Amino acid sequence: MSVKRELLKLLPDKIYLQLQYYKYFKKFINFKHPKTFNEKLQWLKLNDKKKQYTELVDKYQFKKVISQKLGEEYVVPLINVYDQADEIDFDQLPNQFVLKATHDSGSVFICKDKKAIDVPKVRHFFNQSLKINYFYGTREWPYKHVKPRIIAEQYLIDESGFELKDYKVFCFNGVPKLIGLVKGRTTTPTEDFYSTEWKKVDIEFGGYPNSSTIMEKPVFLEEMLRLSSLLAKDTYFLRVDWNYANEHLKLGELTFYETAGLETIKPDQWNQQLGEWIQLPIDKTYKK
Repeated sequence: MSVKRELLKLLPDKIYLQLQYYKYFKKFINFKHPKTFNEKLQWLKLNDKKKQYTELVDKYQFKKVISQKLGEEYVVPLINVYDQADEIDFDQLPNQFVLKATHDSGSVFICKDKKAIDVPKVRHFFNQSLKINYFYGTREWPYKHVKPRIIAEQYLIDESGFELKDYKVFCFNGVPKLIGLVKGRTTTPTEDFYSTEWKKVDIEFGGYPNSSTIMEKPVFLEEMLRLSSLLAKDTYFLRVDWNYANEHLKLGELTFYETAGLETIKPDQWNQQLGEWIQLPIDKTYKK
């Protein structure tokens, strides 16, 4: 582990966030009067520290919470949970499965054919992931005390027969206002954005380009928005990720800080608009 990384851990959160924000955007955060979406997410990292957030970002624990709040039918079936990658018995897993680290964002392995996987490589990938406290990279507070583990989940596929689309519901002060649709994640990923009435919106962020197609309105749209509202109650911002497989909605994950508040949003006025949709206690227009 590098000396630089260890020294950066010692920086107070506010200073670290200012330096990181400047690295990405060549300007500092206005913590006294945050206006944009990205600025307000940085403010939330410092000022919105509810204990339950840790359970909600833990990919193992949040299954229990969602089962209690919504029902077990909305949870992707769990195959097993492991404290170390060496504990994974691949012989006991089905031919198709998904492995995820519980404590970070992005440590995922999708197996479509068990005979084709490089087991030592997969173990090494997750052993390295388990060593890292995700909190220190972006100071997303809920991740700081998540126990590092690995879960094996059931492999899902949607009506296409070859992929699993992601439906990301962006909720602002508990109200869904925007939906991101990610397609082709394992091939050529794209992300399009829609209003809650399923009208395509001209916005690009999240790391993927827009596609040239317009997706038909999903039959489960109203149910997805209703459930997202329930989960987003009493939050300032929450992204609720869904999949749809076997004619059922399944909850993927919950995100409190979209792309850590470090993504360039195009066109730029959407950074302002999304920021206006988050009403903070320090905003003059805030209504509790």
